Amino acid sequence: MTQDKNKKLGLAELIAIALGGMVGGGIFTILGVSVSLIGNLTPIAIIIGGLIASLAAYSYVKLGLYYQDEGATYSFYKKTYPNSRFLASAIGWFIIFGYISTLALYAYTFSSYAISSTDFADNDWIRKIVAIAIIGVFALINIWSVNGMGKIEDLMVYTKLLILTIISIVLMQHGTTDFGTFIDNMALDAQSSSIFSIMIVASITFVAYEGFQLVINAVNEMNNPEKNIPRAIYSAITLAILIYVVISIGALFAIPTEDIIKNKEYALAAGAGKILGNLGTYLVIAGALLASSSAISGTVFGASRQMSVIAKDGYFPNWLSIRKKNSPQNAIIGMAVMSSILILGGGLELILEFGSITFLLVSLLMAIANFKIRDKTNSSKFLTALSIAGLSSGGLFILYYEFTNKWEQMLAILILYVILGIGAWIYSKKVERKEKNI
Repeated sequence: MTQDKNKKLGLAELIAIALGGMVGGGIFTILGVSVSLIGNLTPIAIIIGGLIASLAAYSYVKLGLYYQDEGATYSFYKKTYPNSRFLASAIGWFIIFGYISTLALYAYTFSSYAISSTDFADNDWIRKIVAIAIIGVFALINIWSVNGMGKIEDLMVYTKLLILTIISIVLMQHGTTDFGTFIDNMALDAQSSSIFSIMIVASITFVAYEGFQLVINAVNEMNNPEKNIPRAIYSAITLAILIYVVISIGALFAIPTEDIIKNKEYALAAGAGKILGNLGTYLVIAGALLASSSAISGTVFGASRQMSVIAKDGYFPNWLSIRKKNSPQNAIIGMAVMSSILILGGGLELILEFGSITFLLVSLLMAIANFKIRDKTNSSKFLTALSIAGLSSGGLFILYYEFTNKWEQMLAILILYVILGIGAWIYSKKVERKEKNI
């Protein structure tokens, strides 16, 4: 297939979109949870989490190449199970609100770091105002130009990766722990940690890999999708694994585990500050701002296109489907408004956990859909079955963790699912009535 000059996004931009969606606020928050559970075994859990993400990506790539539909997750399910109106609607509602929740989290992470060195660091209202403002900025950029968004995403993603890598290498070189001691600490933690604990952490880290799906939402604006979809997704996951492992090892080399657990997302900034002074702290803040910014941009770009497709099919209000010059401007605005409402309402930790469970569940459903039509997608029966097994296990591990550690939060998530399910059911009935009247 020859390249279409009217399509704006090449391989570099697509990798940037995927990495932008993945390397957001997640890596700054999973370190504290992981180290508190398994200590120096954190890099191993991160690698396993990346392998689980790769299993999920296998079905996304195969379905993406077969259907080539920017509706991605929703469209794949709808086309594989064409008679399931309610289930198609539910998938659409869950995946979009999962994206809205992560968008709100990324914006909140951005604002927390943006004001961290000012007198307003503890002012929650200033934090919320800055978060809403940054969502507005990237919504306008996405409305302005696909090509402009792609180039800005390139700059932000590759700059943040460079900054985070430099910081991590400096921490490893100047930390109080050498490589031999680190290996010894890993051996000690291996004796006190069970495989079960490692797998729980690996499942939790799946949160930090969500975002690779956003590449498929750009299928109508990319060059050579047959080659670039698999290249972009697998390259982005590989790069994400590498950067996460380097960051985690750098933190464990230089920062006492009790400080990582205590400071959580600020642990990297605190550790760099102790070694490099204010320069180290500002570098980490810059990396965090770029990480959350690119995650906001990539999520707005991909999820708005999926929302527009779902609305066009009648499962969301019709005005969200309206486009100008093929840009889903109303969906972009709708996502910005709803994520801003979430920010104003608070409870972002609850929303994050909802998004995490939702994306893992939806990835499992995609693997099951791919298994059903594996002959059409030319998929390996073994790899597809392995994907189902891996994602099912990951889901059970994270549910076990939630129920044993935050059962009240899990109950609230279940209530959210019920509310969204009711909304999905109402719109699915509207679609059924419309089809009967045709």
